[in-house]
Parts: sequence; C-alpha cells; structure tokens
Amino acid sequence: MDMSMMIKAVKELSRRGMKGYIIYDVGGGLDIPSPFLPPGGWGMLVVAAPETTSYISWANEKRAVRIIMNCPDESDVKAMCVWKKRNQPPPQQAEYWREVKGRMDKLGPILRYIFDEGSYKYWIAKCHDLVAWTTSWEIQRYFVFGTSKLWEGNKVLEYLARIVRVRGERNGELPLNAPITAHLASKTLCKLAQLMTQADFNLFVSRIRDCLMHANFGKCAMFAFLNVAFMAAIRRKLKELKPPTRRSSHRRASEVRSQEGPTSHYFLPSAERIGKKTCINHRLLYIPEVEKFPLVDGFFFMDSNPMTLVGLRMATAGGHHTTASTVRQFTDCLAAYFNSWKKLSRDMSWEIIYVQHADSTPLNDWQRCDVVNSDNVSKKESQKIAAFWEEKVRQYQVSIPSRDF
Repeated sequence: MDMSMMIKAVKELSRRGMKGYIIYDVGGGLDIPSPFLPPGGWGMLVVAAPETTSYISWANEKRAVRIIMNCPDESDVKAMCVWKKRNQPPPQQAEYWREVKGRMDKLGPILRYIFDEGSYKYWIAKCHDLVAWTTSWEIQRYFVFGTSKLWEGNKVLEYLARIVRVRGERNGELPLNAPITAHLASKTLCKLAQLMTQADFNLFVSRIRDCLMHANFGKCAMFAFLNVAFMAAIRRKLKELKPPTRRSSHRRASEVRSQEGPTSHYFLPSAERIGKKTCINHRLLYIPEVEKFPLVDGFFFMDSNPMTLVGLRMATAGGHHTTASTVRQFTDCLAAYFNSWKKLSRDMSWEIIYVQHADSTPLNDWQRCDVVNSDNVSKKESQKIAAFWEEKVRQYQVSIPSRDF
C-alpha cells in the first residue's frame, strides 16, 4: 500500500469516529510526513535519528513537541545480549556479553553495529578515519559539541556524538551534544589539540568538560586542568587522605605556588616510540597517549623545593588502591621520558589527586600500595616501593560540582 492509500485509509477511519495513533519512522524508508497527517482526533509520533531534518517543517507546522531519548544504557544492551543468547550455556552468554561490551565501550551503544564484529569494525574504522583526516578547515564542525544545535548533516556529530538530556533552567530539560565514548573523545581531543591554537582548544574543552566529568571520561578530562578557574576550584576543595601512620598534615605544593599550574599540554607517546629524552617542563600537563598508562591519567611538575610531581587520577566510587609493580611501571616510564630522572626523583615529593564528580561517592580513605607477587619486581623492591608510598606520597581527594566548570 502506497502512502496516498494509507492516508486515505486513516482519514476514513477518523471520519467514522475511530480514534488511533500513528508511529511514523522517518529513518525507516518513509519520506517527509504528509501535511494531512494526523487526521482529526488522532495522535502521531514521528521517530527520527538526530541527523535527520526532513521532518522539521512538518513539526513546525503541527507545533509538535520535541522529545529527546537517551541512548540505550549498559543494562539495556546486556538484556538484549541475554535474549539473543538465551538458548546457550551461561559461559557462552558471558563471553558474548564481554565481546559486545568491549565494542560498546569504544563505539557507543549503537545497536546496529555492536552485536556483529564485521559491522563494528566497519563503523569504528569510519569513526577513526573521520578524526584522522580532519583538517584545520574543518575544526568548526566540532564546536557544536556541548551545544543544543541540530545535527543537520554534520558528519562529526553523526559519527562521534550522542544526544543527552540535561537539566536546564526551572527544572526543564535541554538536549546536549556530548562525546559518545571515552575512546572516541580521546582520539578527537588528541587530533584537535594538534590543529587548534591553545586558546581555541581550551575553549572547546570548556564546552564539553561537564560531559567528560559526568561520564568519568578518564584522561580526556585531564584537559580541564589547563583552565585557570577549574584549577582554582580544585585548590579550594582538596581534602587530604591520611595513611594509617597518622603523619602530620602537609601544605601541598599546588597551594603554596597557587599561581603556577600547567598552561599547555604535551602528549606522551608510548615508551616504545620515544625518540630521545626531554627535560621536565613545569608549565606542561603531561597526558599519556596510551589508554592504559600506569597509576595516573596525567601529571605535571611544580617548581617547588623540593620539586613536586602532581599525579592526577579521575576516580569513581570505590577503592583505587595500587600495587608496587604498577608504581614501578610508572617510574620506569618517567625514566624513559625525562633526562636525569634518577637524580631528579631522588628528593622529589609526590602528590596524587583523586578527582571525582560531585555525584560520585567520595573517597575518604588512604589508597594503599599493596605488595603482590610480580615477575618484574622483587619482593624486597616491592616492600621498598610500598614503604615509599606510605611515607612520602601525599594523597588528596576533591569532588567538583558542575557549577565549577
């Protein structure tokens, strides 16, 4: 039945006094909604993807209310996986869920691409290519992140964004274009950092900072530390986490030298890709390119006496204890990056800041460094590292509400 026949049929039903409701899927092959729909006494729901705009003139004419739906969350996708594999043994169900979750963590909850490996590889490659081939002439496309602007054919949003509902004024809701995953946000930020001036890049980060913090976007949110206001908010609210030894409180270097903080960023390559060592720069925020960098998500150095290493860890609720082998991996990386690390680190003090969004359950306890069996660290050295952690490392926790962004 073609469209004209369907319209004629529902109009006839309406004429006979029958009530009904039309669900019209613009993305399902249907064209622009007819101006004759819905007939009198009927309701109508037009379903469209964010990049679809063909229905807008119809919506304006009908004074339709715009409703934003969030993407499926993890529990929704897990339920779908259970249903798909309901006839298989539990171990196979669990393995399928691990595969799908791994794809979803990188690509987002895009149902047409995460359940099949071939579809996933196709779409993730297109996302990576879009970012990799971005030029300086195209960076304006990215400035719709953190706004409520319609997508209107913007490929950047189609590939890299999702729409979320956020609370606006007077408890109303607003749609917001947010990064779809930490993985794609990280690649996007790394690329834009190469193309933008520092001022433009800081402006871009300020627009999406709340999204990054709400979603616990790990090292992506490190860029917020380039913002002076954000650093000021951090300093005001730091809470020291004391070890069981009950040592005296310490005036942190970031407070003593409150005007000195990182003003630009530097991406640390993986240890295997280091060309030659460099000198420590106290004005740089060092952000690892690798996704599983040990111990911290980023760090910078304070030109204090003694010099202070400030490690930044984006933290969720629960413990963030570490191990001696992880600390050893971290110091090995720094030794590979920086000239004279062994000499400089001898008297260096450490501060670790656990940064949480205000909605998270705050960390209140000292985060341990445990001694565990490891192939790359002897038991004696592990005990030495654990003792250093408890005696020399200062820990702080800070919860940052959205208004401080």
